[in-house]
Amino acid sequence: MPMRWESFLAAVRERGEYSSPEEAERAIRVVLALLGAHLVGAERAELASRLPETCALVLLNPLPAHEPLSAERFVRATGAWIDGATDETALWDVGAVLSVVADAAGEDLMNRLLLQLPPGYDLLFGRPRPGRPLE
Repeated sequence: MPMRWESFLAAVRERGEYSSPEEAERAIRVVLALLGAHLVGAERAELASRLPETCALVLLNPLPAHEPLSAERFVRATGAWIDGATDETALWDVGAVLSVVADAAGEDLMNRLLLQLPPGYDLLFGRPRPGRPLE
């Protein structure tokens, strides 16, 4: 059963310490649109099925990606889509959203999703992989 929108929004708002639901929703929409551009196939569809319908629609109708973004470039791209964001606030936004996504996805799906993404995304999801070298 997918997570309810109100629960998802509340979790992101709490983790991101956002002052309003609108601020949390803005971060959710940008991060999921960028993430959706980097996931494909059954894993993207399965993740969408575990998220609220509002989130699933954003994930399944992503912003166009011309190439896979490294974790660092993903954060910078997030900041570019959010007015007034810095690299630090964008990293905060990414972490708040993706940690809730990881909770909704569960361990097995997260492992499969991380196989599709460049190195470093495990940290963005708040799920450091064992044996990962420090950079």
